[in-house]
Amino acid sequence: MQKKKQHIVKEIKPGSIAAELEIEPGDKILSIDNTEIEDIFDYQFLIQDDYIEVLVEKPDGEQWLLEIDKEFDEDLGIEFENGLMDEYRHCHNQCIFCFIDQMPKGMRDTLYFKDDDSRLSFLQGNYVTLTNMSDHDIDRICRYHLSPINISFQTMNPDLRCKMLNNRFAGEALKKVDTLYEAGISMNGQIVLCKGINDGEELEYSITQLMKYAPRLESVSVVPVGLSKYREGLYPLEPFEKEDARKVLDLIHRYQAVCMESFGLHFIHASDEWYILAEEELPEEERYDGYLQLENGVGMLRLLMNEFQEALKEKKAHRTKRISMATGRLAYPYLKRMCEEIMERYPDIRINLYDIRNDFFGEKITVSGLLTGQDIRDQLMGKDLGEALLLPQNVLRSGESVFLDDLTVADLEKTLQVPIIIVKSSGYDLFDAIVS
Repeated sequence: MQKKKQHIVKEIKPGSIAAELEIEPGDKILSIDNTEIEDIFDYQFLIQDDYIEVLVEKPDGEQWLLEIDKEFDEDLGIEFENGLMDEYRHCHNQCIFCFIDQMPKGMRDTLYFKDDDSRLSFLQGNYVTLTNMSDHDIDRICRYHLSPINISFQTMNPDLRCKMLNNRFAGEALKKVDTLYEAGISMNGQIVLCKGINDGEELEYSITQLMKYAPRLESVSVVPVGLSKYREGLYPLEPFEKEDARKVLDLIHRYQAVCMESFGLHFIHASDEWYILAEEELPEEERYDGYLQLENGVGMLRLLMNEFQEALKEKKAHRTKRISMATGRLAYPYLKRMCEEIMERYPDIRINLYDIRNDFFGEKITVSGLLTGQDIRDQLMGKDLGEALLLPQNVLRSGESVFLDDLTVADLEKTLQVPIIIVKSSGYDLFDAIVS
């Protein structure tokens, strides 16, 4: 028999409907309008009405049936112990490009969890393969009109998709895109490109097939596969070189022109790595269609530079200071340019910028989000760090002061003997952190 879900209240927002009705942390929400709640989407859908009946169970077992008159769509002010109100769904694919399979042993357990949960796609922007979604899941997405859903396509060739995901149902799962499209669900897509596998003619085929879903499929990003040094026993994959990157960009730019003429969207986007590898200039802001794929590194550097330039024009610096910054090798040339501009504008500010080599995962990994505390520590020991060291926020575990390798900011401050300032991702925040 399946265990009944326990939707336990964690916090109540002061002044909310729940607070007025004396719902408290530790209470359980059993049902709404006599309907059992499966997860957060059921809950959010069921509380929308202007009149609802909520069945609450107190810690002593007493049950209250609360009749609530409220504004349509007004929230009750409840936060649950489990934000999803259900168990997270594990990925059952064995993708040839999976980065989690390329991590060393001995790291914290949460780093090895592979999610493939469509609900996290809507809530957090995660990308899903569709292979873990039942007809019931698809029906609920369409019924609640959950948008956008982010999909990892990899290829539109069904047989090749089965091979890349090591799942014999992966090709068949693409048919679910038709159902989402017909229901008017907005989507974004991702292709992790693997050299000699889904690039070249296969990539061109995938783009042409995906264009059929535009503009409900609003964007598709193409990102190069990330290859760590821990690949023993895994599928043999090769890194892309400069000429490979240029071919990828030529193809993408060609189809951007077609899509712009057809849909008014550039639609297919290359992540920043391709431009750096190809030694080509980043596109202007207008080509990113409102930065729909920032989480995949599409336009992140362009947005950072544009925001920084605006801040440089509008804001002032007032004091002498010497600071240091550290980043991954991918962003280093762009941050170097920004640091030079600010030092030219404000001669009393001196910045030492350091690019951190990723010894932990291997030198092919160049993004700052995969830097570890120990690599930063080892490569900055004995360096001139000035009054403070600035680090990008994405080097830390979300919401915490912990690096991927469980080293803390406090540990790093103690070893390097310098205050550390964590900088948010925008160019405005970067400017403020430097001059303030």
